[in-house]
Amino acid sequence: MRILRLSLVLASLFLLAACAATPPAPSSQVKTGGPRIQAWHTANGARVLFVRAPQLPMFDVQVVFDAGSARDGKQPGLASLVNAMLDQGAGEWDTDTLAERFDSVGANYGASAGRDMASVSLRSLTEPALMEKAVATLQAILEAPRFPRPELERLRRQTLIGLKADDQSPSTLASKAFYRAVYGNHPYAHPVDGTPASVKAITRKDLQRFYRRFYVAKNTLVVIVGDLDRPAAERLAERLVGRLPAGEKAPPLPSVARLKKAKQVRKAYPSTQTTILVGQPGLRRGDPDYFPLYVGNHILGGSGFSSRILKIIRDEHGLAYSAYSYFVPMRVEGPFIMGLQTKNASREQALALLEKTLRDFLAQGPTERELTHAKKNITGGFPLRIDSNSDIAGYVAMIGFYDLPLDYLQTFNSRVEAVTAEQIRDAWRRRIDPERMVTVQVGKGL
Repeated sequence: MRILRLSLVLASLFLLAACAATPPAPSSQVKTGGPRIQAWHTANGARVLFVRAPQLPMFDVQVVFDAGSARDGKQPGLASLVNAMLDQGAGEWDTDTLAERFDSVGANYGASAGRDMASVSLRSLTEPALMEKAVATLQAILEAPRFPRPELERLRRQTLIGLKADDQSPSTLASKAFYRAVYGNHPYAHPVDGTPASVKAITRKDLQRFYRRFYVAKNTLVVIVGDLDRPAAERLAERLVGRLPAGEKAPPLPSVARLKKAKQVRKAYPSTQTTILVGQPGLRRGDPDYFPLYVGNHILGGSGFSSRILKIIRDEHGLAYSAYSYFVPMRVEGPFIMGLQTKNASREQALALLEKTLRDFLAQGPTERELTHAKKNITGGFPLRIDSNSDIAGYVAMIGFYDLPLDYLQTFNSRVEAVTAEQIRDAWRRRIDPERMVTVQVGKGL
């Protein structure tokens, strides 16, 4: 119902906009090609990033905490469960009342947790009465979650059912095995949702302790995008997180060790196809090699039908429907991953081609034609990635959480255009070692 009401409001707004003359884009977007980000801190130390977007009478908020699964310690799944429990009773309202309050004003609430961060989000209209109810509800969720035991047990059961379902998914089994093999004892190694044993052992006191440590102002980023002026955005930020304890930032994560040798992980599973993942630690957000690695990967395996990997493995040999490569940049070195699914009988051939394609790319680098095509593809598609307030909020949250330059979006295309073939060859040869890869295979007969 909440999504339907908001969709009807949006449809009406877009119809009105289509009947009127298109307003000029804000000058900051015309001149720079990206939104202008304003930054400040709340009185208790939370960082705030704000983008004014007056085209529609709406706003998006993301409140981001350095409270992802890398902070689980010896309790895998704790961060995810805390984040999921925030709206399961807060302040004077129970779960159903919180949901009804958002629904009654057409607002959308969301929550998510990954390895680095946990966040909550709100989309609402700026009409004062509607905005007030939505903001007051989110404020209670952020500053007064109750973590009621009945809801904890319900979410625990749901999580355990999900973990059991993971055991029936070859791709999920391969991903979990890959992270364990690549990261060993590092906090990135364990699954975000935990394990059956760890989830069963988490108590209400564990949730409260984690919340008190990590859901504090100095460990918080507030992102606001929408039809608000700067004073209104400042009031909104103070309203949402101004009463959180100041606390302290989460400590730095340990560095990721490079693999000393190749590793092979084979897991038997009664499937007609084998899932293959190959990779190693890759790069972090803000890495000086980010753009050469990013553009190079677009050519190698990140651009779909035009990528080398897919052309060779699918088009030339017909061994897989999909084959790909990508980086997952995180707070510290996230993984570089190549992957595919192929018939069990062809897995060795497909794996050999995957490895050869990488080695050839490292040896030769991209052709000028490939580089030109990649740049046009990336820069040409860039406007579509920031064509809505929620898209912009997501990017701004990434910029703020990882301490990237505030002009990151404005300079993105120019930095892509500046990448040379030699920079790609240099970065890839220094950072990717085909002799020290983790190879995971999940399929029948292994």
